[in-house]
Amino acid sequence: MNLTISGHHLDVTPALRAYVTTKLDRITRHFDQVVDVKVLLTIDNLKEKDLRQRAECNIHVKGKDLFAESAHADLYAALDDLADKMDRQVLRHKDKAQAHNHQPAKRMM
Repeated sequence: MNLTISGHHLDVTPALRAYVTTKLDRITRHFDQVVDVKVLLTIDNLKEKDLRQRAECNIHVKGKDLFAESAHADLYAALDDLADKMDRQVLRHKDKAQAHNHQPAKRMM
């Protein structure tokens, strides 16, 4: 899994990088066919302080690209919310990929 963490108007500290890595390990624990993960951390200059800090994530899994974003007043809370959203999307994709157990058609003679 290739993990790319970048910041926009923000320096990505080693503590922040470690926090993102531990949160996204849950995704690889549920689904091991993750090819590429790109995380973008942004601090916007908005008047609303509640949605100032944003986290976006693009995940390329086998057969599909998944995207989620989250905004919060605290960057760590935004990352928590983002990890929950991505985990739900990856589990849904995994269930759809594995749900190919159709019953064969019955032949009447």
